[in-house]
Amino acid sequence: MVRLLKPLEYYQTKYGSWHYGLQKMYLLMEKQHNRGQEGAGIAGVKLDVSPGEEYIWRERVEGKNAIQQIFADINDKIDSAGVDILEDVDKARKSLPFVADMYLGHLRYSTTNLNGGVSHLHPFLRRHNWKNRTLLIAGNFNLTNVDELFDYLTLKGQHPRDVGDTFLMLEQMGFRLDMEVQKEYDFIKQRYTNDITITNKIEEQLDIASIIRKSEYMWDGGYVIAGMLGHGDAFVFRDSKGIRPCFYYADDEIVVVASERPVIQTSMNVVEKDVHELAPGKAMIIKKNGNISFETIREEDSNLRRCSFERIYFSRGSDIDIYKERKMLGCSLSTQILNAVDNDVENSVFTFIPNTAEVAFHGMIDGIKTKTKHIPRTEKVLIKDIKLRTFISQNKERDDLATHVYDITYGSIRRGKTDNLIAIDDSIVRGTTLKQSLLKIMNRLEPKKIVIVSSSPQVRYPDYYGIDMSRMSEFIAFRAAIQLLKDTGRQSIIDEVYRKSKAQIDIPKEKIVNFVTEIYKPFTPEEISAQIAKMLTPEEVDCPVELVYQTIEGLHKACPNHLGDWYFTGKYPTAGGNKLVNQAFINYYEGKEMK
Repeated sequence: MVRLLKPLEYYQTKYGSWHYGLQKMYLLMEKQHNRGQEGAGIAGVKLDVSPGEEYIWRERVEGKNAIQQIFADINDKIDSAGVDILEDVDKARKSLPFVADMYLGHLRYSTTNLNGGVSHLHPFLRRHNWKNRTLLIAGNFNLTNVDELFDYLTLKGQHPRDVGDTFLMLEQMGFRLDMEVQKEYDFIKQRYTNDITITNKIEEQLDIASIIRKSEYMWDGGYVIAGMLGHGDAFVFRDSKGIRPCFYYADDEIVVVASERPVIQTSMNVVEKDVHELAPGKAMIIKKNGNISFETIREEDSNLRRCSFERIYFSRGSDIDIYKERKMLGCSLSTQILNAVDNDVENSVFTFIPNTAEVAFHGMIDGIKTKTKHIPRTEKVLIKDIKLRTFISQNKERDDLATHVYDITYGSIRRGKTDNLIAIDDSIVRGTTLKQSLLKIMNRLEPKKIVIVSSSPQVRYPDYYGIDMSRMSEFIAFRAAIQLLKDTGRQSIIDEVYRKSKAQIDIPKEKIVNFVTEIYKPFTPEEISAQIAKMLTPEEVDCPVELVYQTIEGLHKACPNHLGDWYFTGKYPTAGGNKLVNQAFINYYEGKEMK
């Protein structure tokens, strides 16, 4: 989010362009373009426009090049204007779209297995004939209790057009906004009779924090939500457990909000101490007049559960703290790695699986150096050929081409089963790429042994607060534990977990226990890792394959301020997580997993 605090003429004079805010939004969106986002959106709001003139614009585009397309479309409209308009700020404001005082942008990295099309791209817009009831929201979130929200709204007499969490959040906040505006109107009209004056007073006195509190108290999940009202108020708020990240920068010219700190640092050319984390449970509210305040929406939880996967994978590694943490994650695995190769560093080659594991790789090498007093051999063994992905369409073609998404550097290790090959990745979730591609192509180099290292622990449970993979069978760690139970004659444990889970299906989510953890209890992490390696090793691979995973202790030591680990431990931060994992196991057992 970008909120300009000065008139556009100010930026024209100081920076030579009234495009200043739009340029900052473009930079923020591109710098936060981390992975394969399937769409993007931007909205702009102009302040103090005359009646009859448009004051709000929104552009949403699907596809990996959505950012470029959005801004190309905006620039085409601007460039098509005459020189007299382009050089006159006042004329540009009146005649061109997106010449605005406030911007809200979003990159969609889908948190479900369904894309949903343009209608599911943020920002979401609720239009109203009254500017103070027009609402835009965008966010980084997943809610676990959309069924409860849907029932709440329908019992109020509303008719939601969709059951997605963003749609329901927009409708709920819109309902509370209507109520708050009406309350202010009933109070103010006792003192004033002029309707224009009453409207202005409503906008001045509108209690944004109250609107958020009366909506947010029902939400179960992790979220950062940013919003803008048509008349000029803006806000951003964060869940009380701090699950999803939020950072901001403010001076006397501009307020900037984003999910990642280095994005703001680069775009605004400021140092890390100038960028602040929005405290869990807090809202930053920017009134139309530019006044900034911070309100407690929900008291900060004593058991903060900041998402550790943000540090391992989701966020860019250019953040000063994330960079150190990823190096530590790699370094802490050195003893396990040395054990896997019998301390034979001289006949081992170390590499990483491109590209997000590169920082952990450097930490791993530092750890090996420290432990052995030797400089390990490092090579760029694996290369990611991203171009191939653009041609993958049909299922069979996808399977065939998936084996070629990665390539190898021939000659990077000695042939004849002389060298161990150690490759680190940030995480191993499904294991599909390992089985279909990586292990096969690494085997072509004729290593003595392949060791795959994961800088994160075994992913055993669905996230529900970030990437929402709701099928238990997607997780190779879960499949491995199930196979071990069957192989050791303990099918009864699977049956008992199902019976316990089924018995909870109609009780309130607050009372549900995650019994799925009992699937893993009979085995050590090492036993499960060995089973995963067995299941993922293709028949044609003729050397031993071992998997080394990060430990929970190592994770917490590396990321001490981000203790959210539910995808590894099953300790969900909210009751809704237990409810959803309970249902996910039932679906698995009954063969009803959503395709």
